[in-house]
Amino acid sequence: MLIYNLIFENLLACLKSTCSGLSLFCSLQGNHLLTCQLLNRASCIVMSSENILDDEDTFKILISTDIHLGYLEKDAIRGSDSFHTLKEILECAKENQVDLILLGGDLFHENKPSRRCLHSCITMLREYCMGDSPVTFNILSDQTINFNTTQFPWVNYQDENLNISIPVFSIHGNHDDPTGAEGLCALDLLSASGLVNHFGHSHSVERIEISPILLQKGSTKLALYGLGSIPDERLYRMFVNKQVTMLRPKEDQDNWFNLFAIHQNRSKHGPTNYIPEQFLDDFIDLVVWGHEHECLITPTRNEQQLFYVTQPGSSVATSLSPGEAAKKHIGLLRVKGRKMNLQKIPLKTVRQFFIQDVVLADYEDLFTPDTPQVTKKVENLCYAKVSEMLEEAERERLGCPRTPEKPLIRLRVDYSGGFETFNTSRFSQKFVDRVANPKDVIHFLRKREQKEGVKDEFNVDYSKLVKPAAVEGLRVEDLVKQYFEAAEQKVQLSLLTEQGMGKAIQEFVDKDEKDAIEELITYQLEKTQRHLQSRGVTTEQDIDAEIQKFRDSKKNTTEEEDDIKEVINRARAHRMERGDLDLSDEPADVTMDSDEESGTLPAPTRGRGRGGGRGRGSRGGAKGSAASEAKPAGRGRGRGRSQRSAPASQTRNIFQAFQATSQRSQIGGSTSSAAEEVIIDDSDEDIPVMKATRPPPRSSSSSSSSFPKYSSQSQSQTSRGVAFEDSDEEDNPFKGHSRGSRR
Repeated sequence: MLIYNLIFENLLACLKSTCSGLSLFCSLQGNHLLTCQLLNRASCIVMSSENILDDEDTFKILISTDIHLGYLEKDAIRGSDSFHTLKEILECAKENQVDLILLGGDLFHENKPSRRCLHSCITMLREYCMGDSPVTFNILSDQTINFNTTQFPWVNYQDENLNISIPVFSIHGNHDDPTGAEGLCALDLLSASGLVNHFGHSHSVERIEISPILLQKGSTKLALYGLGSIPDERLYRMFVNKQVTMLRPKEDQDNWFNLFAIHQNRSKHGPTNYIPEQFLDDFIDLVVWGHEHECLITPTRNEQQLFYVTQPGSSVATSLSPGEAAKKHIGLLRVKGRKMNLQKIPLKTVRQFFIQDVVLADYEDLFTPDTPQVTKKVENLCYAKVSEMLEEAERERLGCPRTPEKPLIRLRVDYSGGFETFNTSRFSQKFVDRVANPKDVIHFLRKREQKEGVKDEFNVDYSKLVKPAAVEGLRVEDLVKQYFEAAEQKVQLSLLTEQGMGKAIQEFVDKDEKDAIEELITYQLEKTQRHLQSRGVTTEQDIDAEIQKFRDSKKNTTEEEDDIKEVINRARAHRMERGDLDLSDEPADVTMDSDEESGTLPAPTRGRGRGGGRGRGSRGGAKGSAASEAKPAGRGRGRGRSQRSAPASQTRNIFQAFQATSQRSQIGGSTSSAAEEVIIDDSDEDIPVMKATRPPPRSSSSSSSSFPKYSSQSQSQTSRGVAFEDSDEEDNPFKGHSRGSRR
């Protein structure tokens, strides 16, 4: 008996009270009575450990982002993947008896989910989140501010008509974002039905005030912040202009654990097409970052702001990219006081995804572009690589019955160096019964090859400017700025600014403002000439220096913004003078009726195909004078306002604007009433760590009186007591060192 006791104590130390291990070990000894005794003792130890972890002061929060419910729901193989995973997430929440579920956006894949998608979501939420289990935390904040998108502005578990056991809190993402005049999204439907608490929706495009949901369980106080998806460029500028404010409780600010859910680009896709972590307030303890699909759920510490960031990633692979190949997890967050622990929970219903890169130039010992039947040998190599990935998938799937049978396979083949591609459709037929994506198993790619001996006039390395991965998120003015940053000194602008040129090109490209570039040159030429005359500069050397000085003095100033707006107004005025004004440029008080009610407007021309024809809704129907009358030179669809003939288009070369000052009359009657646009420096330099103190926001009726209106940058630097302990250790997760004092 003594031997068994010694073995039991050693086994406890090694297996951490694993009941299955004790049962197996004792069964091998043949002593079933002792087996029952040992299991009872181990069970008591496990329960006591759970009591320490999950007491009345501990928040248990299940964290997940980017579920993308309904993704490929019409696909015969992958159509049910997102539904199975959501069911597993809700099952996990119920098994762990969590206090709440926090979703970081993109619950739905489509902005308008199908009836099947909505029906399945409502069914599962009702099945797993409704019940008699009591909710053991209270909400202390003003719920009319927290849940301002519904006619029932209170948390669903406090509704006397509902029986909620696990409340779900969710922000919206970029896939299920609010649209339309009412600003509604699919989450608002779930919110109105009482199944989801939608928060983090900002109604203003000028200033954002993020008011937290204040939760309390026992002695633990949790401030839950949320910000739904906003276009990254707009939110970036609002952060830079100090138009984003996170409100804090007036009392006991240092006793609150601050949790922030956000759904934006975390990685840099362009100068302003992401949100740097340094923009977020430094009093935050943990950031749950949505939108990024790569699973990086282990919290990482931001050494500048001294908070942790967890990125759960998506729960279903929506693209065959390397980031989606990482194992999918959700997180079980425990918060007690100012300490936290995040337990990683792997998802078992996620379809396996394997991706591999093959560079054909690296297999010189097998074949070269000149090898006979090289295409057949390349195909055989790809077949072997795909077969290896399928065998690996089969080995990993053993013992996991909930994992889908057919995996996702992607082989990216770099055929640079003179190789040829083969028929991917015929190749994929070999695996049609073994993979879930038989149509796109092989993806051929080729690196951009630099041609030697070809030099352009200015010797500019355009490969540094044209980056396919980055252009996707850039604007026209960003490309113009990058071009002149990489160009040599002799091709730099000497009269115009990069920002003004970029804006003029953007107007030309996006809004078909044909006179924008020419007007910019003419306007700046006239203004520079007047400046030189006022200065009395005569020598050529002094003229060049004064022009450079005058140009640099306007960069990134309000004067430059005013010049750009004046140029755009002049271009629109000339277009209106020619009768070439688009209907989209009408004043705000002009309304366009439908075709049946537009009796006072001339019939629009067809613009394409048939010459003068009868437009829809025309009253006259005569083919005589009206048909023979010259149509305005404008857009192809005949959206011109008048039927009078337009003057001939100007054919003057753009460089002729430099020969003399234009004598055309200044038309000032069509000034634009558009709101003043904030222009910032879109350089690729790193964001500085130091942030200026934000001014107090203007008063608003939507702000709670219990929060002071200032951001964390203006607060005193206090010691941070939040500690993070890795979830791989089975000891008390709330043990650990405190976060050091602020720098």
